[in-house]
Amino acid sequence: MNLKPLLPFVCLALVAPAFAQAPAAYESGVLLPAADLVPAGLLRGPSYRVRDQVATDGFMAHFEIDSDFGTFTAIGVPHARRRIAECEAIRKLVETSKGDLFAEGLKRSVEQPIDAVKNIVKNPVESVKQAPKTVGHFFGKVGSAVGRGASKVAGAVSGGGEPSAGEVGAGIGNAAKNAAGFDKAKLDTAKQLGVDPYSDNPRLQEEMDKVTWAFFAGGLPLRVGAAAASAGIALTATNMVGIPEDTYALTQNELALRDARSLAAMGVTAEDIKAFQLHPALSTTRRHRIVGYLEALPEAQGRGHMVRLANSCESADQADFLIGALAILAERQRSGAADYASLKILGRLPGAVTASGELHVPAPVDHVTWTDQVAAFGQRDDLGETPKVLVHTGRLSAAASAGLMAAGWKTIGVAYPSR
Repeated sequence: MNLKPLLPFVCLALVAPAFAQAPAAYESGVLLPAADLVPAGLLRGPSYRVRDQVATDGFMAHFEIDSDFGTFTAIGVPHARRRIAECEAIRKLVETSKGDLFAEGLKRSVEQPIDAVKNIVKNPVESVKQAPKTVGHFFGKVGSAVGRGASKVAGAVSGGGEPSAGEVGAGIGNAAKNAAGFDKAKLDTAKQLGVDPYSDNPRLQEEMDKVTWAFFAGGLPLRVGAAAASAGIALTATNMVGIPEDTYALTQNELALRDARSLAAMGVTAEDIKAFQLHPALSTTRRHRIVGYLEALPEAQGRGHMVRLANSCESADQADFLIGALAILAERQRSGAADYASLKILGRLPGAVTASGELHVPAPVDHVTWTDQVAAFGQRDDLGETPKVLVHTGRLSAAASAGLMAAGWKTIGVAYPSR
């Protein structure tokens, strides 16, 4: 199996001048049972199955999830849990779209739409909103749309040939972005399902747009979350990926304003804030989580460094790695396990210095093996003489643990951050 290289920035960060030979033969990535990484109860659901064997690349696990809605890939345990929750959410949305209330909502949305929908046609300029961008990159160190959406809905209601979920979702999504109040309605849908409202899963977005629009434009209440949450899947995954509660309460623009003000209060430059908020690599949720974790480190100097690091994103996976690293630091600060005095960039990795002078490198990884890249990281000679601690999730192989210890590192295993 050809493995995609994990996060190019990690590889770059770990390749540095070495002062000693590796204490053991180098290892490669391994195949692990999925049950070693994800609770058995989450590996199968009514509409999905996580493949039994999971490839690792020396750092992260690469999951493949087969579902009724296609095959999803996920890098890392939190990402896998997020995709599992999304499979359950899509299933519930599809079930909802087959019901009588959905059909009634579609009919009403065409024949007698609520005032917010009528307003799009009457005031098209005032109604225009920017669509959020959700996928991005990291590290090296519309009035007419309503017509199109409505025509597809009308055809489905009248029996004139049912369009695909993608066609309906895309058409309605473009129309809905211009309807006052629709963004709040969609946030409520995402909250009921326990998923990220700004997920980069296109099928999830299509189904949320389609179902939310039918009930919103038709003036009907929507309740979709009970079945997905009944098995604990959506709730568990939501807690796992740490979606802040106010992500569901505030619109995209409201979150952006709140986050900009918070970063400014931290002393982050206006230029860096602007780049952060306009960077296509970072979804609304990713930006908001970064700000939240920095807020949890109020005494740490250099929080602006982490914003600049985020601005160098080249992929969603790399951004998630940085977010996971900051989540580890924030969780240790909250729990009293550490007191961080400063944040710094170590090549292309985030790091933190405690009040007692220890250098902590947070590593949200799944299974680390003793590769040449890990050895080069452990033997870096540019980190100074201060005590060095690798704070990691997941597991270290025996060789990786021994090699890091021989290179002078202390290792601390922690749980994947829950918020």
